Formats: sequence, structure tokens, C-alpha cells
Amino acid sequence: MKKSKVSKLMALVVSGMVILSGCSQKADKVGAPSQEKVFKIGISQLAEHPALDDARRGFEDGLKELGVNVEIDYQNAQGDIPTSVTISQKFVKDKVDLIYAIATPAAQSAKQATNSIPVLFSAVTDPVASELISTMEKPGANVTGTSDASPMDRQLQIFKDLDSSIKKVGIIFNTSEPNSQIQVEMAKELAPSIGLEIVEVGISNINDIPQAVDSIVKKVDALYTITDNMVASAINVVSEKAISNKMITVGGEDSHVAGGILITDGISYYELGKQTAKMAKEILVDGKSPADIPSATATNTKKVFNEKTLEALGLDKNNKVFEDATKND
Repeated sequence: MKKSKVSKLMALVVSGMVILSGCSQKADKVGAPSQEKVFKIGISQLAEHPALDDARRGFEDGLKELGVNVEIDYQNAQGDIPTSVTISQKFVKDKVDLIYAIATPAAQSAKQATNSIPVLFSAVTDPVASELISTMEKPGANVTGTSDASPMDRQLQIFKDLDSSIKKVGIIFNTSEPNSQIQVEMAKELAPSIGLEIVEVGISNINDIPQAVDSIVKKVDALYTITDNMVASAINVVSEKAISNKMITVGGEDSHVAGGILITDGISYYELGKQTAKMAKEILVDGKSPADIPSATATNTKKVFNEKTLEALGLDKNNKVFEDATKND
């Protein structure tokens, strides 16, 4: 009898250990996702140009640095909004773990395609006005990300600091891109307090840019290149024509300067992409909801100038504007 009781007791102990072990393994899978898991991310990029490419590279490099294992499906809409809609629909069908949408139309397409898959955006100037999120602090739903809003007041002030006689500043923008329209309105609101007037010219096709530049340089004293995707795709054309007209140019971000624009005091899209990668880790690895992750603007800005453009314009490199600026590589 004693032997039988001992055997039964041992059986109960072993059975209890198995049950507890099973519970523990289940908790590990649910509460603490393994870094060994490979997450599938769909990247929807509106167009191909240096700024948006940098936002993608920064995101991918940021994920690597954070140790997040991912499988990336990269798709580029080549500037066509209906294609961006198709791309997002494909990602939903493929059941990706997260969608990274670069530029406003791509982000809007992703939001329309799903209300359950997490969506992170970048290169969006005003995500609230673009109806991507409720507020910056409390995005709500399944969408959050990073804004590329530049310090426009500082950028416009550069014109006066370089040449106090500048009064009219020209902006070329894509009329079908909400991101650009928002920036034009911002510039028009800020300009009077700096002693400037904004003259805008709208375009609907990249082939319109050369003619638009030729037209606007006759009406203004300088050019300001906002973070417009269509203009960014032809930034070399804009900068070359401005230089030939001996016209000062200020850009919205550093890739404009790499394309020949004189100077910027703005964001780095590469760093913005890395900033967004941290949000991706919070969602995929830490299990946070996009609704609980505040949308953010760039944490770092930098002043960069193009030395060749400076020399071509015959400007004084000892001007205080260039004192704390770095040369574009």
C-alpha cells in the first residue's frame, strides 16, 4: 500500500510539472516575442528620389542596428497614386506584419487598405491635416509614424541673411500632392514676418518643371525648394537653372543640397527613417499598439551647403550663414 501511494504521488508531481512547463512556454510566446522570429514588412514608397530612398535606407539600417529580424517586400509606385493603392492591397493580402509607407499618398493608401495591420509612415509633413492620425500625441487606430516637417521659419530667414535685398521667393510645387500644398500655405503665412513674399507656381507633371523654372525666375529674387516629391525627382534641373540665373536657393532637406541647391537648415531623411525603425521595434517586438505611440517630428536637423554652388554664385564663404554649416559630401 505504501509503495502504491508513493507511485501515485510521484505521478501527480510529474504531471503538475508538465502542466506548469506548458503554461510557461505559452507565456513566453505571447508575452515576450523572440528576437529569432522573422517579421514580414511591406515597404510602400511613392517615388524614387534621394530623400525617400534615404528614408527607406535609414529604416532598414535602423532595424538591423536594433536586432529586429525582418523580411522586406519593397515596392515603389513610381509616383503613381493608383499604383500605391494596389501595393497596399497586395500587402494586406500577403498578411504582412507591418506596412512602412513613405510619403503622404503612400501612407493614405495604406490606411485605406487596412484597419488592423500596423502602418508606420514617414516623409509626411502634416499627418493630422492629411487625415492619417487624430493628433500627434494620440494617433489612434493602427497608424503612426514620423513627420518630415522642416524648420521653415529658419529656412526662409536664410534668404535675408544671405542677401537682405531679397523680397520675392519662388516655390514650385505639385498641385496634386497634399503634402506640398500644406507647405506652400505655411510658407505664405510665415513669409511676411520675415519681410518676404511667396510666389508659387503649380505643376502636374515632372516634364513641366523646366518650363516652370524658366517662368518663375523672371518673377522672383530667389528659389525655395520645399519637400515636394515631384520637384525632388528633378532637383538637378531646378538647381542648374537657378545657378545659370545667379539665383540663391534654399532647400527643405539635405538631399536637395546634394542635387545642387545652395543650402538647407533641415532634416536628414536617413535619420528620420532610423527614428521610424525604433517605432517598428516597439510594435513588432515589444507588442505596443500604434495607437499608443505618439507621432513625432525629426529629432535632429542640420545645416548643410553645397560648396560648388556657393562658388558658382560668387558668394562670400565667410558669411555668417555658413559658419555653423557643413559641406555636402
